[in-house]
Amino acid sequence: MTETKATIHYAANGFFVGIGPGGQALVMETDGERRSAPSPVDLLLIAVGGCMGSDVVDILKKKRERITDYRIEVHGERRQEFPRSYKKIRIHHVVKGPNVSEGSVKQAVELSNSKYCSVAATLRPTAEISVSFDVLPDRES
Repeated sequence: MTETKATIHYAANGFFVGIGPGGQALVMETDGERRSAPSPVDLLLIAVGGCMGSDVVDILKKKRERITDYRIEVHGERRQEFPRSYKKIRIHHVVKGPNVSEGSVKQAVELSNSKYCSVAATLRPTAEISVSFDVLPDRES
């Protein structure tokens, strides 16, 4: 079993600074009105998108697919009752590149969702996670 450690410091006025295991800092905010930094719960959506995105890129590289643009759109629906955890998370992948195989993208997204993405696996016991994708052509000049 691998153990990692993060440290979170209160920085005053609704701000927290998280220090990851590698020493990198990330600002979070708990003031929902101001919204000048992501909240801890917002970071869950960012984390699951980043986790799946890194898997998909790695798989597509191994398949020798050339990606010129890629974005992940993550939508979360939270429960009304406390602790207001996510009950549904929809993850939509938009991949662009010349002659990118739709089958390769489908397989990469499915593998990330079902096998590789540890953030999705962590959220899945309490949140229904659905994935979709679009492949857009990119005509080279």
